[in-house]
Amino acid sequence: MEVTFLGNGDSLGTPRVYCDCEVCEEARSGGLNRRYRSSLLVETEGEPPLLLDCGPDWRGQMEAIGCRGISQALITHAHFDHIGGLTEWADACRWRQERGALYAPQDVIQSIVERFPWIVGQLSMTANDEGMNYGEWRITPWRVNHGKNGFAYAYRFESMKDGRAWAYCSDSIHLEEEQKSPMRGLSLLVLGTSFVVENYPVETRSVYDMREGLELVAEMKPERVLFTHLSHDVDTRADYGLPACVSLAESGLVVTV
Repeated sequence: MEVTFLGNGDSLGTPRVYCDCEVCEEARSGGLNRRYRSSLLVETEGEPPLLLDCGPDWRGQMEAIGCRGISQALITHAHFDHIGGLTEWADACRWRQERGALYAPQDVIQSIVERFPWIVGQLSMTANDEGMNYGEWRITPWRVNHGKNGFAYAYRFESMKDGRAWAYCSDSIHLEEEQKSPMRGLSLLVLGTSFVVENYPVETRSVYDMREGLELVAEMKPERVLFTHLSHDVDTRADYGLPACVSLAESGLVVTV
């Protein structure tokens, strides 16, 4: 399976329009810190590509990889930075005279349809609460704590041939023990860590910071970790002294699982 990072940014992306910090200025120059909202493209042999989250940067992400059409997508939760591109995807399906397939837990689908009721004309909505197959891979969602924002979902991908597994958990914090369980035995963990150290009151927070992410990694012991959902607090040019198995995701990065 190939995993391409279409975006590695947090809910506002980088640069922030209002900000002239060093990271945002470097991003404006077209540097490494220029970040679209977090999204992946997943591909496996014999199957059409599978989009993972469809945020408001969807059009730019598709143009960046020269992709003219997507037929299916997974959604983690119904926050705008993860679904803001659905109307553009639906319109692209209309112009291409095809119907897209959207997969998400039922409560996420309900929220999407309430917000964008017209997109059901072009996108078929299928609940995947009990999991779904994608080629040789079994995809299973599970609910994770999203701090002040309530909850989101993460996804575990597990090969039905040899048991290899990886997981995508972009929006979570302070996971309980049962929420950590699907992260065990992973070849790859993609984890959201918006700040290096987020010094805000705990009740106002919604995503792990890098310090807390490293504590989770030490407990779960995945073979490889990529931190994503990065805010302008994180400078991808900096050396944060991360363990050898941990690195920061970059736009366009392709990883083989």
